Amino acid sequence: MFTTRPELLCTFGAVGSTHWLASQTGMAMLERGGNAFDAAVAAGFVLQIVEPHLNGPGGEVPMIIHSAAEDKTTVVCGQGTAPAAATIARYRDQGHRLMPGTGLMSAVVPGAFDAWLMILRDHGTMSLAEVLEPAIGYAENGFPVVPRIAWAVQSVAALFRDHWPSAAAVWLADGGPKAGALFRTPGIAATYKRLAAESAAANGNREAGIEAARRAWSSGFVAAEIDRFCRENELIDTTGERHGGVLTGADMAAWQATYEDPLTYDYHDYTVYKTGPWGQGPVFLQQLALLKGFDLSAMDPTGPDFAHVVVECAKLAFADREGYYGDPDFVDVPMDRLLDDAYSDIRRARISDRASPDPVPGEIDGFDPVIDSEAPARAAMKEQYDAIGGGEPTIAKTGATAGDTCHIDVVDRWGNMVSATSSGGWLQSSPAIPELGFCLTNRGQMFWLDHSLPAALAPGKRPRTTLTPSFAYRDGKPYMAFGTPGGDQQDQWSLLFFLRHVHHGMDLQAAIDCPSFHTLHFPSSFFPRGSHPNVVRVEGRLPSATIEGLRHLGHEVEVDEDWSLGRVSAVARDGDLIKAAANPRGMQGYAVGR
Repeated sequence: MFTTRPELLCTFGAVGSTHWLASQTGMAMLERGGNAFDAAVAAGFVLQIVEPHLNGPGGEVPMIIHSAAEDKTTVVCGQGTAPAAATIARYRDQGHRLMPGTGLMSAVVPGAFDAWLMILRDHGTMSLAEVLEPAIGYAENGFPVVPRIAWAVQSVAALFRDHWPSAAAVWLADGGPKAGALFRTPGIAATYKRLAAESAAANGNREAGIEAARRAWSSGFVAAEIDRFCRENELIDTTGERHGGVLTGADMAAWQATYEDPLTYDYHDYTVYKTGPWGQGPVFLQQLALLKGFDLSAMDPTGPDFAHVVVECAKLAFADREGYYGDPDFVDVPMDRLLDDAYSDIRRARISDRASPDPVPGEIDGFDPVIDSEAPARAAMKEQYDAIGGGEPTIAKTGATAGDTCHIDVVDRWGNMVSATSSGGWLQSSPAIPELGFCLTNRGQMFWLDHSLPAALAPGKRPRTTLTPSFAYRDGKPYMAFGTPGGDQQDQWSLLFFLRHVHHGMDLQAAIDCPSFHTLHFPSSFFPRGSHPNVVRVEGRLPSATIEGLRHLGHEVEVDEDWSLGRVSAVARDGDLIKAAANPRGMQGYAVGR
């Protein structure tokens, strides 16, 4: 099969990510003697600078990490929680039927900084100053602007000028970012330099310095500025009205990143690891449980039979996501039942040779799953939403592309591995906080304002995030870290990559390059939560016979650009070899290794 690049074969280490500067930064840490955790942290901070339209310091980052020394694979929850004052009654009293897609009211605790520092403290070898140095350099001295950054800023320039002056001060300075030129974000550089200085000034060892920076973030100057900005400002959001924030310094101080056990599912010779149902990660496992009943190896990986089966299994799994998933600290999620093979057998029986018309969650005793309870209200307000724009970073207003978020995969020579999906706090999510240089995440838009739904808003609860890193064992050994940006598409695009690698023998790069597709059958996780039953979006280079075959089966096929769907990267440890690959779409993601 044609590939855009070779699969990289290495022995020392490798990094794959959604931006070449982040990949090279991670590799530089490995070359300096650091391990995979040092490399991932440094690369993660660089992504906040060089992909500001897709993530920022005020965002979040779930991870799956493997420690070779402990021989243990663990989930890191860098997803912050809803503020203590964020109640459904409060939002309803202000006239909200859905959570706002942008602005201060959709902010949750920003979790990325604490999560990165936690793994640096516990598993890394470098100081905070060392891993922050590249990001500070790009923010202070300038980073190259990719076309999507310039487009993103121009698409919200009027909003910034008219309503978000603090964002205008950052992003419209000197006319705003220009594709192919350098752009600086000195406010972020100053914040990170201050955090590094507080870390260096702490008495004690490396770990004590990292803890000092965590305190400066959660209960020091960063938290104080976030608290003040949310209290003192009322700014326009997707409702078209002005609202203040509910996030406080107390909320910041009350939250820390955590380690959790992953959910797993055995599939042929592989065991796949995902986050819990506070994210959408288990839909990957549910899709595998359904697909286990089909002979995918006998199907053409770009043919209509393969695409139909994969899409129909996705519809079933995502219907369960809507009906059952939420923060398990707050709601009972019957995950054992959802991943049970007997349950999957019943669900699989719904699949026929025709496209299923409606999203239908499975039946489990003691549960009454509901999908999209606010559909009538959303439809009635659609004209308003279209005029204001949605909450997903790169498809708000125009729908020009379906990619968002960032991703990093790292493997080192000792066998440590990291899969991290960083997002939130993108430049168009909320107004910049002048004293910090960055804005807050709008991940709270993924809550529902309906008590009957498992993903309903509640104080201290995690939103059911779309962020979903992936990890796989093969033959009982740690094998591969992989993932992609893409909102609700993440566990569809990464699944296609995995299936083509497992069933059709494609190497990592070929599986990434292979034509992609996904369904929009279920309610979006992003404001205004639209759904498009039966719609399947495909890359134009998918064979015409496959496109027509899907239409013949009843799917509403929308043909996108040839190279437009997916931003997967992956690294693997295969015996004595390390392998790596990254997405060519958008001409931005690269893998590097030696």
